[in-house]
Amino acid sequence: MKAWVVRRLGGPETMQFEDVDASAPADGMVRIAIRASAINYFDALMVAGTYQTKPELPFVPGVEISGEVESAPAGTAFKKGDRVTALLDSGGLTRGGYAELADAAPTTVHRLPDAMPFDDGAAFTLTYQTAWFGLHRRANLQPGETLLVHAGAGGVGSAAIQLGKAAGATVIATAGSDEKTALCTSLGADHVINYKTQDFAEEVKTITGGRGADVIFDPVGGDVFDRSTKCIAFEGRIVVIGFTSGRIPQAVASHVLVKNYSVVGLHWGLYSRRAPELIPVANAALMDLYAAGKIKPLISARVPLAQAPTALERVASGKSIGKILLLI
Repeated sequence: MKAWVVRRLGGPETMQFEDVDASAPADGMVRIAIRASAINYFDALMVAGTYQTKPELPFVPGVEISGEVESAPAGTAFKKGDRVTALLDSGGLTRGGYAELADAAPTTVHRLPDAMPFDDGAAFTLTYQTAWFGLHRRANLQPGETLLVHAGAGGVGSAAIQLGKAAGATVIATAGSDEKTALCTSLGADHVINYKTQDFAEEVKTITGGRGADVIFDPVGGDVFDRSTKCIAFEGRIVVIGFTSGRIPQAVASHVLVKNYSVVGLHWGLYSRRAPELIPVANAALMDLYAAGKIKPLISARVPLAQAPTALERVASGKSIGKILLLI
């Protein structure tokens, strides 16, 4: 099979497009013929060796795929030809998504509804699960509250806008260009702010009559987190999703105390290990919202597998909108 292999850490250009020997899958694994693979920001961190998960070299990057089952262990719910989505752990040469085939643990494989194309399936799981757990499990977002979503034109930000609206919240979204703020409006955001030309903290206070946002969804970190503490409401919740800005901010405990707000973290991967029983619940809720037409992945580009380094560089540099997919 063809696959992009990381044999030394570095930028996307260090990956090598190789013919990999895809021997029989390891015991207990579901083998999937990949049809679409999503590119995520942390893929670039993993290739560079700076992500918290560090696979042993060599490995194939990519964790989020959709495709058709080639083979499955006896006793699982899957058979050859089933349309599925899966999450991978990027370990070894048959466990990453930048490839034609991949092996996945049965617990990470979910049947793809007939009405959901492979494209949407590959772009769905991580972004919407992350946003769902962040908003509902960690922030306990309530109808009528105000939700501020940073990087609203990104993959997880676009999911948070849609889920916030589905939950009955008033959604304010930030983005870095007029094109991106217009996109946030098309996704359902009630108010949009170009953070490069406006002070989003002041704008949020104006929109909310000085009260601030009840929930702030922050995948950016850095200065964005710092300014978010200036527009958080009484008993508000800042949900830390990631640090695409490149700087990990420090919460000032005295400020958290005097303003009476919470800072909570969301590492979705921990749920799959510490509370796996919650994953099917979230998946079922999300599939219902998809079937009702209330959420749909924002996919900005679909490129051939052979163009993976260029596509990954685009995501890593912050130039992408929504999700970019590799099609196999």
